[in-house]
Amino acid sequence: MKNLEIFIIDDEQLTLDMLFEFTKLLGYETKTYISAKDFFKQGKVSESEAIMFLDLNMPDMDGIEVMRKMVETGQKMPLVLMSGYDSGILHSAEQLAKAYSLDIIATLAKPFSLNLFKEAIEKYTRYSKLKGRDSKQFISVSELEFAINNKQLELYYQPQIDIRSGAIIGVEALVYWQHPRLGLINPGLFISIAENSGLIGILTSFVIEQAMHQALFWKSKKLMIQVSVNISAENITSLSLPEQLKDLLDGHQLDPTMLTLEVTESSLMGELITSLDILTRLRMKGIELSIDDFGTGYSSLSQLYRMPFTELKIDKSFVMNMKNDEDARGIVKTCIMLGHELKMNVVAEGVENRETLKILSDMGCDIAQGYYIARPMSAEKIIPWVVDRDTSSFLN
Repeated sequence: MKNLEIFIIDDEQLTLDMLFEFTKLLGYETKTYISAKDFFKQGKVSESEAIMFLDLNMPDMDGIEVMRKMVETGQKMPLVLMSGYDSGILHSAEQLAKAYSLDIIATLAKPFSLNLFKEAIEKYTRYSKLKGRDSKQFISVSELEFAINNKQLELYYQPQIDIRSGAIIGVEALVYWQHPRLGLINPGLFISIAENSGLIGILTSFVIEQAMHQALFWKSKKLMIQVSVNISAENITSLSLPEQLKDLLDGHQLDPTMLTLEVTESSLMGELITSLDILTRLRMKGIELSIDDFGTGYSSLSQLYRMPFTELKIDKSFVMNMKNDEDARGIVKTCIMLGHELKMNVVAEGVENRETLKILSDMGCDIAQGYYIARPMSAEKIIPWVVDRDTSSFLN
């Protein structure tokens, strides 16, 4: 992605000069600013792919002020936050950026190596491929409805493994859209459209039914794999959901424990009584329940205590940063302890390297999911992956 434009704002001239020369060697067009005010004076940024490396600690306008002004002026772009502050402040700045709906690619604690700087750029290029859709490629509600009804959607499955043995115990079903014009579209780009347009009900029904078909096929091949499916806030306010799912499971002759429904922590903040009603009835019918993205929402311990979850899924933002971030590691450790105290299995999502997996093992985490284990794959690849995978030296 050599047409990528890189902006760097830092009040240390030596840092600016070093990063400018490095990005020049990498072949990127780069603009540096020792003052954030100079960046905003230039007016609207170009329409090309762009990323900003932003130092938090600057005298005339600090990084927090820069983020606020980016939102006010519409000069938003993906950010890499840099700081010599402690990791707690860096993490708080990251959460503020997300609250502003600014995309955070990475955080870099100073001093950092040029290799980490390069990795942040490479991470952006991967992110851009997944999310990079311009306004001309806008996805319409009618297109999505057509896709649901005409088999343009396909499920991919990401394996979840037992950290102690390395054996596969389940998969998370992720729905992708094979768009005739835009190619394969990540679920993050159309799930919100489904939620806002009232299509989330039929989309969820499609995903669950397809996942059950697949679980039944794996069962016929003597492979018992639990399937996790994400459901939205709208789904958990549908009083008919427990009966609908029980009928589907009976129709497919599947044990209800083979299905896990993942509910995001933030989705529980709506109609709590209705959610508790539905979730309790789902558990009474034998369906497993997972609280997803734990640590990013605002649920209280009393709410977590009342809800009948069987699994706690730690948000990947903490897991991915825990190797180099003591605060993230502390949050992960606390989540594991909390989950176990409440008699839940604990899943760590976003495991991208062996070191992270080893830390999770030492902390007593139960289940791991992430690119280090396996990327999401089509249904037909699951059985070969299980058969060919060597777990004899797992974590040894």
